[in-house]
Amino acid sequence: MYIAQAYKGLSDSWRYVVGLLAVFFVWQFIGGIPLIIALLVEADSLSVLGAGDMGAMASVLGSNTLLFFMLLTFVIGLVGLFAYVSIVHRQKITQLTTSRKKIDFKRVFFAFGVWALISTAFIFIDITLAPEDYELNFNLDRFVVLAIIAILMIPLQTSMEEYYMRGYMMQGLGIMAKNRWLPLVVTSLLFGIMHIFNPEVAELGYGILVFYIGTGFFLGILTLMDEGLELALGFHAANNLTAALLVTADWTAFQVDSIYRDISDPVLGWDVLVPVFVIYPILLYVFSKKYKWTDWKERLTGDVPSEETFLALEKENADV
Repeated sequence: MYIAQAYKGLSDSWRYVVGLLAVFFVWQFIGGIPLIIALLVEADSLSVLGAGDMGAMASVLGSNTLLFFMLLTFVIGLVGLFAYVSIVHRQKITQLTTSRKKIDFKRVFFAFGVWALISTAFIFIDITLAPEDYELNFNLDRFVVLAIIAILMIPLQTSMEEYYMRGYMMQGLGIMAKNRWLPLVVTSLLFGIMHIFNPEVAELGYGILVFYIGTGFFLGILTLMDEGLELALGFHAANNLTAALLVTADWTAFQVDSIYRDISDPVLGWDVLVPVFVIYPILLYVFSKKYKWTDWKERLTGDVPSEETFLALEKENADV
């Protein structure tokens, strides 16, 4: 009962409403202060920030430095979220993460490894089939700096998104609505909408939101079926890390010193639909067999028990 883990802390509705707004403010505004200071120091102007031009900001700070400050906003947000949950909800981070007694890092690493292998394979298959769309962008010195920043900070960036959307928001909405389907739908749609300001949307059109929303549903299903965030944490980290290290483009959110640069004209193609409608269902099947998932309808759309019922069941199980 992952959603019901919220009952192990203080679960008043107002705490979640205030928390979602407060953490968002810390993440998006306080987290952005270091980037603003860096731009002021280097460019003595915030005009480049107001324009939202990632290329211009990268030219001022350097792509690796810009990446660091972008990821730092998520790190600050994650610290703020954990602090709020611990202080205001008096809930343990383990209970925000999983219904298990402790966080299962084997699940995190399994999902990370599976998706890292698959996404890397897809990238190199595409490079092999369409070499004219890519150019080698490798520079050892810059790539080493990128790798250090990415390996240390991208898992924190993706963890912030997972803990905020499929952790905190899903638990809060679930205990308020007393069901599982509403938080699944709401968090998945919001996850897609959150990416609407990514440069990919401007280049490819709103059709790319099919991928983001589909990924949101996939990660939400993982969380509810597995009764914890571990698989979603591993998958999301692998997705962003391989993307940052292997391929960059002038029109993506991560414009960094990756090994390859995509120089093709941005086109909305099969690479958006195949993961959502082919790869994700296959992965759900693989995970379901490995972790012996059952009762799909109940876990995805069933009721969330009341606090009294859940705590009574917990006490009963502890006494057995």
